[in-house]
Amino acid sequence: MKTVKITHINADDKEIKHLYETAFPKEEQIPYNELRYLLKTMPLDFTAYYDDDRFVGLTIVLERSDFNWFWYFAVSEDLRGKGYGQQILNRLKEMYADKPLILDMESPEQQCDNKEQRHRRHAFYLRNGFHDTNVGKSFAGVDYTILMLGDRPFTKVDYDNIIKELRHYWENIPKEDEM
Repeated sequence: MKTVKITHINADDKEIKHLYETAFPKEEQIPYNELRYLLKTMPLDFTAYYDDDRFVGLTIVLERSDFNWFWYFAVSEDLRGKGYGQQILNRLKEMYADKPLILDMESPEQQCDNKEQRHRRHAFYLRNGFHDTNVGKSFAGVDYTILMLGDRPFTKVDYDNIIKELRHYWENIPKEDEM
């Protein structure tokens, strides 16, 4: 699988933008123009994945000193269930083996329209070595479960520190006409 590092310069790729804007609920997305700006200012590893020349998916990892936050992960809808997600996750696990890898996902226990999808996603991560941290959060009416790959404990304080760090970056995003 071929990878391409996405920066604020090449982030305008239509397939990448389309997958980002359709794979995640609106309330979980950073507006794409703001994400492009954050690529200049944050330690984000935004990667696109290709099978030959066919776009397969994307990941965004926030690189941190104590652990890495697996922020976004999506495979093109027509390629889901064909092993690409597994290949991408294996690559990330190798790449970030030096520190714990943290991710949050919509809770499989919350009543919702996509409960089965959430259970499959949760089982996928558990099969791949992640475990529940027993730390959760709620945002915009959605409950999230935080999973971790690694031995280090993850606490509510860790989560609060991430949010504090993210707020610092978001507060410094210029207005639309200044970007």
